[in-house]
Amino acid sequence: MRFTIRTTLPTTLIGLAALPSVGWADFLADSKANLELRNFYFNSDYRHSDASQSKREEWAQGFILNYESGFTEGTVGFGVDALGLLGVKLDSGPDRQNTGLLPVGDDKAPDDYSSVGATAKARISKSVLRVGTLIPSLPTIRPSDSRLVPQTFQGAQLVSREIDGLTFNAGRLNRNKLRNVSGNELMSVSGTGITGGRETDKFDFGGVSYRWTPALTTGYDYGHLDDNYRQHMVNVLHVLPINDDQSFRSDIRYARSTSDGNTNVDNTAVGARFTYNLGGHGFGVALQKMSGKTGFPHINGTDSYLVNYVMLSPDYGNPGERSWQLRYDYDFTAVGIPGLSFMTRYLRGSNYELSDGSSAHEWERNTEIAYVFQNGALKNLELKWRNGTYRSGGDTDIDQNRLIVSYTIPLL
Repeated sequence: MRFTIRTTLPTTLIGLAALPSVGWADFLADSKANLELRNFYFNSDYRHSDASQSKREEWAQGFILNYESGFTEGTVGFGVDALGLLGVKLDSGPDRQNTGLLPVGDDKAPDDYSSVGATAKARISKSVLRVGTLIPSLPTIRPSDSRLVPQTFQGAQLVSREIDGLTFNAGRLNRNKLRNVSGNELMSVSGTGITGGRETDKFDFGGVSYRWTPALTTGYDYGHLDDNYRQHMVNVLHVLPINDDQSFRSDIRYARSTSDGNTNVDNTAVGARFTYNLGGHGFGVALQKMSGKTGFPHINGTDSYLVNYVMLSPDYGNPGERSWQLRYDYDFTAVGIPGLSFMTRYLRGSNYELSDGSSAHEWERNTEIAYVFQNGALKNLELKWRNGTYRSGGDTDIDQNRLIVSYTIPLL
């Protein structure tokens, strides 16, 4: 059975207003809203000889208006959320498009793009059903928020926490709005070496996670993109406290993906990330291995579940690829500068083949410096610089810089 959800803010509000004898006190008192202003400059140089486009460079201003109501009083509480997204071009060019900040035009990027979404929600006890515009964050579906405005979906999602420590998720998505377009579209599969996929209006998901202790959480998730792939995922997260300023964090992930319909999806992904925290320092290492005939599949436009999904390479998820990562973080709060943070990492992947059958390797280096103002008139203003360098035996060379200034204004 297929269904399509079309939700707008006016119709949702009219529906709520029509409900008889509901108490609106909590609906209003628990409401919150904020406006995020996100200014984004993106510069990517493609230095390999056969690059179809040598540079992608754009500058844009984003506006993200987010409203979340409380719930009406009673056994069943009702509410509504709303999301408004606007992207405005500040600088672009016909030969510098396709950064992911703005829509790609036939000649040049449009001056702006926008969308509005609404979500009706109902709560019974500790279970909440949402229908409409969704930004779910699950192992099987991770909408991208790494550009001007976030990727969103249309669908329905149930989250239940009736048992202490246990979280249950289930739902269906039927439309996908990419991060740099205005309209919703059907979903499709992304992944290296995957063929036979088709657009679909049905992605079913379900999962359960249990927090055994404050230090240990395990989870299982299932995803099915109709006529594309089926996916089973298992995750173990453990934090070992050593003393007041030391801990050791383990994040272990397993995913098995198989074909559905006419696709050739066949992938097993195993990854583990370990981080030793000492005061303001974080020392991390990640290991990842791909098995099967194809790369790791996920819905087009979304981020990947893999531990080595980072900035420039898709996710080090080529068929048969093995990769490792070294990472260092520092939180300057430890030396009396709260809000300032630094990160650098290096990744290397190997043991995979190019289309011509030759063996290949790839490596990447990322650096990030961020500062969030803690008080005064500039409180909540964040400045961030991201730099990445990528080189591949497949003759792909990228140097990239991203400058992001964001400011969140509480409205309610």
